[in-house]
Amino acid sequence: MCENLLRKIEEGSNNNNHPTFNPGDTLKVSVQVKEGDKTRIQVFEGVVIAKKGSGISETFTVRKISHGVGVERVFPLHSPNVSKIEVASKGKVRRSKLYYLRSRQGKAAKVKTVI
Repeated sequence: MCENLLRKIEEGSNNNNHPTFNPGDTLKVSVQVKEGDKTRIQVFEGVVIAKKGSGISETFTVRKISHGVGVERVFPLHSPNVSKIEVASKGKVRRSKLYYLRSRQGKAAKVKTVI
């Protein structure tokens, strides 16, 4: 009974208007930011370093370098606050979690792009 109810909830709130992407890809994630009583769209562009979960609880982590400081954000894939996801470039990596990029700087922190 409870499992059927959970499946119905997951199907109803599943947001499938996003492209397929993998770790190593560079994404432009448009996020709704609420400031006071106003909302605006802010774009967060960076490399996907991890994907976890499945179904409605799936999340992905995006990392970028902002003014010399590494910034990471975890986004729920099916969140209503994530309005749009664009794949800027595909990356060629050989592992599913790219946590080693945290300790790299400069050219060593780059991911090879697929042409």
